[in-house]
Amino acid sequence: MRYKLPFELLVGLRYTRAKRRNHFISFISMISMLGIALGVAALIVVLSVMNGFQKELRTRILGVASHIQILGENGDLANWQTVAQQASQHPQVKAAAPFVQAQGLLSYDQTVRGTVVRGIVPTDEEKVADFSQHMKVGKLENLKPGEFGIILGADLARALRAFEGDKVTLIAPQGTNTPVGLAPRLKQFTVVGVFEVGMFEYDNGLALIDMQDAQRLYQMGDKVSGVRLKLDDLFAAPRVSRELYQYVQADAYASDWTRSHANFFRAVAIEKNMMFLILLLIVAVAAFNIVSTLVMAVTDKQADIAILRTLGAEPKSIMQIFIIQGALIGSIGLGLGVAGGVLLALNIDVVVPFLEHVLGFQFLAKDVYYITDLPSELQWGDVWVITLVSFVLTLVATLYPSWRASRTNPAEALRYE
Repeated sequence: MRYKLPFELLVGLRYTRAKRRNHFISFISMISMLGIALGVAALIVVLSVMNGFQKELRTRILGVASHIQILGENGDLANWQTVAQQASQHPQVKAAAPFVQAQGLLSYDQTVRGTVVRGIVPTDEEKVADFSQHMKVGKLENLKPGEFGIILGADLARALRAFEGDKVTLIAPQGTNTPVGLAPRLKQFTVVGVFEVGMFEYDNGLALIDMQDAQRLYQMGDKVSGVRLKLDDLFAAPRVSRELYQYVQADAYASDWTRSHANFFRAVAIEKNMMFLILLLIVAVAAFNIVSTLVMAVTDKQADIAILRTLGAEPKSIMQIFIIQGALIGSIGLGLGVAGGVLLALNIDVVVPFLEHVLGFQFLAKDVYYITDLPSELQWGDVWVITLVSFVLTLVATLYPSWRASRTNPAEALRYE
């Protein structure tokens, strides 16, 4: 037994494929398809870039920062070994590393730059951060206690015009009482390495020294600023930071990366949502172009509609014919947009450098933006949401002209035929 397609579907498909007496209707249909394709492609690419920014920002921040920091209540933490051991008992904690963090001034060749000085234990720091992957000159292991070596961010080293082997002067803001008054504490450090994370905040404002050298310079004794923790799941950081109070018995508090860098990620999330709504308007405008296409098509097919009505077609069948026609126009545009958007999102790392080369300028200047390359991460969940919302808009746009077609009076339509 052969299955017969509903005549509404057959007529709707025929109207879409058939050459029109009025070429302007065909032109408007093509514009509607291209508009939907452009809007959908733009939505997919922009959301993929926003996802890429979010991932890249998180990766770069957490490559230098930590998932959780346990900090002393008064700015310093005594018995840090015990605190690190207690925190490591939490099943989510993979590694712990002590650190000393303070402000300082670096001076070299009559150039002075402010910086954040972080004292670390290189072997422990390797477990909680990814500095080794970002070293341009030297190694993290070059920091040895008592040798007063320093590793500079790439932009900081460039600003000071300091290279490996040069001796820079680190000035601590805390003064030392002398018979002649308060004098700043100075110490010469030898540049033993340069790192480049790719974020201007760190490359231009962070210097690493050995933790014992930092304790000596800032007169902290055996105390540290805190302990940095790395977790199995970075997204569990807020929960783990609350649970750590059950493990750590000290005058300290825990701060996770979602608090210390909340503004970055909140801004990206808000921007992503706003870009989705704004670009969805492009799809909406293109989808509602289908209204004008179908209104003209209904006017053009008045006689055909009247004949179908006289042959027994019900109003709902006439309505379905034009809904199918409009949905098919929208689906073609939607398919083209999804295909184009996915291809572009997956190849953004090739397309953007080509455009920068052709146009002769960089889209993301390093001294302005945290990230200098345009990242992209295609998430199929976003693609499905865009496809569903765009298709619903297309269907909504077909309702009014289809309803008008169903209200056609056969006698009036055939009067002048």
